[in-house]
Amino acid sequence: MRDAIDFYYWPTPNGWKISIALFEFDLPFETHLINIRNGDQFDPNFLKIAPNNRIPAITDPEGPDGNPISIFESGAILQYLANKMNKFTGTSQRNRIAVNQWLMWQISGVGPMAGQCHHFIKYAPFMDPPNNIPYAKDRYRNETARLYRVLEDQLKNQEYICGTYSIADMAVWPWASLWEGQEQILDDKPNLTAWLERVANRPAVQKGRGHYAELRST
Repeated sequence: MRDAIDFYYWPTPNGWKISIALFEFDLPFETHLINIRNGDQFDPNFLKIAPNNRIPAITDPEGPDGNPISIFESGAILQYLANKMNKFTGTSQRNRIAVNQWLMWQISGVGPMAGQCHHFIKYAPFMDPPNNIPYAKDRYRNETARLYRVLEDQLKNQEYICGTYSIADMAVWPWASLWEGQEQILDDKPNLTAWLERVANRPAVQKGRGHYAELRST
């Protein structure tokens, strides 16, 4: 039996990427909650594992050569777990390149743009003092919409982003599933709509999305 992975987590889209993956890979893990509202991410002990003071992070006691390894950044964790388990990485060398390409697309595009969209639409207007900035709202709302149109085209005639289910889907879905809060429209995106539902119906996705869901405020 495998030793449990230490999983440093809070229920955010980036956290869901890894909770979903751990359930998909059926790996034993122990959750360590990092309450980002209380500033737990700045604790010196956590910074030894995740020097960028961001969740998620993991420590795998069965790392390379049998020695423990700590990993931060959700994309790096997904790649590590997929390579460790030789699963959800792609069905061929060409397909693996595509999976990593779309994983990078999420990390560089969907995550940052949708994250800023959430911030300026849902949080900034209610700060003290309020920061209701129409330009910022429009900029990130429009860029998020552009990225979802790219995804809509990519999903044409295939069930998952790279044909078969992979870590690329695990990375994109947590952010795209929050499309309503990003003030997006899916009426003209049937492929994306079907994909969102298809991924949401996976038991591991439901478990990962629901992991400590009661702690999420919005």
